[in-house]
Order: sequence, then structure tokens, then C-alpha cells
Amino acid sequence: MTSIAGPLNGVRILAVEQFGAGPFGSLVLTGLGADVIKIEQPGDGDVARRTGPFFHDGIDPGSGNLYFQALNAGKRSITLDLTSPAGQDVLHRLLHRVDAVCSNLRGDVVSRLGLTYGQLASSRPEIVCGHLTAYGRDGLRAAWPGYDYVMQAEAGYCSLTGEPGDPPTRFGISIVDWMGGLALATGLLAGIVNARATGCGGDADVSLFDVALFNLNYLGAWWMNAGYVPGRVPRGSHPSQIPSQMFRTRDGWIMIMAGAKDKFWRELCRNIGRPEWISDPRFATAADRLANRAVLSDAIDAVLIEHDTAYWLEQLQGKVPVGPVLTVAQALATPFVEESGAIIQADATPGKPLKTIAMPIRWQGERASPQIAPQLGAHTRGLLEEAGYSDAEIDGLAAAGTI
Repeated sequence: MTSIAGPLNGVRILAVEQFGAGPFGSLVLTGLGADVIKIEQPGDGDVARRTGPFFHDGIDPGSGNLYFQALNAGKRSITLDLTSPAGQDVLHRLLHRVDAVCSNLRGDVVSRLGLTYGQLASSRPEIVCGHLTAYGRDGLRAAWPGYDYVMQAEAGYCSLTGEPGDPPTRFGISIVDWMGGLALATGLLAGIVNARATGCGGDADVSLFDVALFNLNYLGAWWMNAGYVPGRVPRGSHPSQIPSQMFRTRDGWIMIMAGAKDKFWRELCRNIGRPEWISDPRFATAADRLANRAVLSDAIDAVLIEHDTAYWLEQLQGKVPVGPVLTVAQALATPFVEESGAIIQADATPGKPLKTIAMPIRWQGERASPQIAPQLGAHTRGLLEEAGYSDAEIDGLAAAGTI
């Protein structure tokens, strides 16, 4: 397959980022063709480079951590001490070939490192500055640290996840980090479009806390306007659409979501051998099914337990929204995942490829090419030369610890 340029080809972004949320957002931009340049502290770099526990033995130890590789593929790395005057001078010179600067830092650190539009606009009025913080850059919590799990707890997620009566439970993945990263990427792209139209950049602010609250969406609207108190429903059920939950089969579990539309309910009844339920007054309408949730759940249980998951998938797939309940290992090994090209391999050392999950956005039918995350500072000299620095100047910056 011939590789094609992504839609963001020619867009260049400086990213002062670490750990997960910011790098996840810029990873998506990289996959769409943007040139994302990580600004890392000289010496140590992104702390995620050292966050184990798993490393790829075919990649340099400084970038072989699989967590770091998963979040930074295809980016470039420059080391730069932004706390020094010399480092700030370098930053401002780099801006002349850059569309945006993004960061995921504590709210009070952003301005301290000179990353706001007000601090950078004199060097490039078109620059877009994206800030992903825990709680925002102003207000009572500006200086507070914060992470995904904390946001899940305070935004109510842990009261919604799991089975009734169990201890508070978080999501199995860092959903607020990932959604926060996507919100940052969206804000950056909106700012770039506006800057190209008006010649004026600006600040795009996203906080993990705001993202966590925003994700409550209709549940928040239900509580604020109708007094509905969201809570846990058995087996991961939808709060109002029945049947939309996990059911036990003879050898495992299956997720069926046949409550969103009556046509799916009818298809479910026909394909599990219970067509009489379609006209049963207890289940005839969505409201009837909700009122008789427990009775209907027990009735479906009694049918599905008679056969294995594979049997029911054969009966229902393509007719009703349905899927098996899998482990991560099983999910990554399904025939559909292989067929869709969702697992890609990047070259590391001969015989030791790095397997990663492909970017979900395809451009012109193609997925982004697999790549390796950069070694710390691998592109520092080249980028400084591009910005007009001489070899002697670069050597001087290195000797001073600026790069």
C-alpha cells in the first residue's frame, strides 16, 4: 500500500507534555500527519520514559518503555530547559515555524514556563496555545495537582461503575485522560483554523475536571432538570433502555443492547426463539420493558444460559447490537481485529518489531504508518539548525545545560 500524507501534513506543534493525557492528544495529531515536537527537560526528559514495568528489548532503554512508546510514536524530541532565559530565547525562535504550542501541566506552571498566548504572541501573533491542566489556570484549584483517577472519583464515575452494593469502582482505563487529550487536540485544531483565517492565535484551555463533568452529559441533565439520581444497575445495564446489559451464557458472558430501538427488541425475540414476547403486554413497549426490568432480565437469562456464547453470537450478530465479553488478551486476538488492521508493527531491531494499536481515524482509507517514539533529544540539533543556530551556538547551549 502506498503511504499518503495525512490531512495535517505541514502543521507543526511544540508539545510540553508528559505522562498520558497530553501525549494521547498529540499522538492523534501525529497520526493525522502533524509534526509534533516534544520539548523535554535535559537529562531526564518525559518522566514516562522511566515508567515501567514493561520495556521493549529491541529499543534503546531511554525510549523503550512500552508506556512511553504507546503514547509517543512518530513524534520528534528536543531537549530544552524552559526555566532558563536562554531556553526561553530558543523557544521564541522555534515559534517562527510552528502553528501551536500545547502542554499538560499544573495550572500555575503554564505561565511560569512562558507558554501562554500573552507571553508568546510578540514572537508569533498566529500562535495557538493549548493548555490541558487538572483544574484550570485560575481559581482556587489552579495550583492543585490532579490525575485521571481523582477526576473519576470526584465527578461521580465511581458511583456509577460496578455492581450495586460493591465498593466505589473506577473505569478500567484512564478515560478522563484520553478524553482530555482529545479535547486538547480539538481545541488546538479549532484555534489553528481560526488563526489561519484571522492571523490571530489565542489560548485554548481544557481541564481534566471539566472534561470529566462534561462526560456526564445526559446523566447530569437528568439530575439537574428532572431530579433523577443516577446509580449502578446490575450487569452494566443502561439506566433506561431494556434489554441493554450483560447476560450469562453457558460458558461466559455476552453484551446485548436491544433496548435502543423496538426493531432490535423484535429481532432479539425472534432470534432467541421467543417471538411471543413481542406481543407480551409486559414487554410490548420500551416503558413496559423498563417497568418489568427484573422479570425480563430473568426470562432472557433462562434462555441464553442454554447455549454457549459462540452459538448466540452466530444467531444475533448483524441483527442486534451484540458482542462477547472478552479479556484484553482475547479482545486483541479476535479475527475482526486482525482483518481490520487494528494491530500494526513498527520496526525496532531486526526480528523484534514493536506491536501497537493503530490510530482509529483513517485518511483516504489508510491508517497512519507505524512508527517508533523518539530517543530523548534525538532531534535537538537538527531543529536548532533549522531555526538558524550555528554549530558553535548549539555547542554553547549544550555546555550551559540549556539543551
